[in-house]
Amino acid sequence: MEESIGEGGGAAVAEMNSHEILVPAEGLKRSEIYHVVKEVIGFVLYIHQQIPETLQHLEEEFDRIREEEESAPAPESEACSTRMRKHRLREVKLGIRRREKLMASISSLLSSLHLILDEVPIVHGLMLALGGTLVRPQYVYDIVFSHEKIDSGSSGDGSRSKVANYISRKAIRSLISKGAGGGSYSGPMKLFLLVKATATLKLPTHFLPKRDFKYHKKTVSFRLQIRCKTKKQAFDCLHYSDREDVSANLLDTTSSDLIWFQCRQTIKGVASKAPSVEG
Repeated sequence: MEESIGEGGGAAVAEMNSHEILVPAEGLKRSEIYHVVKEVIGFVLYIHQQIPETLQHLEEEFDRIREEEESAPAPESEACSTRMRKHRLREVKLGIRRREKLMASISSLLSSLHLILDEVPIVHGLMLALGGTLVRPQYVYDIVFSHEKIDSGSSGDGSRSKVANYISRKAIRSLISKGAGGGSYSGPMKLFLLVKATATLKLPTHFLPKRDFKYHKKTVSFRLQIRCKTKKQAFDCLHYSDREDVSANLLDTTSSDLIWFQCRQTIKGVASKAPSVEG
């Protein structure tokens, strides 16, 4: 049983809600891992009604109103135009204030994700826990990576690749098919990020070690297993009858050197309407 599974029943839930994504490559770029995790974060926040619209639209709208505030025209001589301009400026500033705290928390967490992806030699797994507290979350999304290497480069390099888009689409579709977001709305919750890395990692400003981390057994959990391999390995895997044995060979989860690290930054959701899900 992996560390990410809660005691007393979590394993059965995780197996039922587990999905494997095969990628015909030896490894992923750090930027591809970042974009995949960001997409899953945005999906989790939206599907559980913690943000009012998709993360992409939220970022675009926030950038737009910030630009509108910065490019506000100088006061005109006519009193009517001046009143209209001031009224619109108040609306823009109100929109910024409503979103600023949320967007700042999202930005801080994503910055920490950038940092740890660039720091660790290889990413073994990440976890998103959504709930009131970390030890009693309502939902957990476990993202497990199995790859031979991480390609060089920074997590902030370039735009999203075709590989990142492919994995993101497969991940979100599989989570929807497994019933993610199907529970009733529980009000604003916090999203916690944890990363599995070697115990020697030292980023105390951004991440705290959680060596014996476990969460509550009643937590609804989902697992994405992103499996990277060469084309030959991918072909052989499709003809392998025992998928659990393949998983055991490709995933190194027994090392005592690997522990969970909790990101100090969290995202606190805001009250919002139920999203429409398109499969």
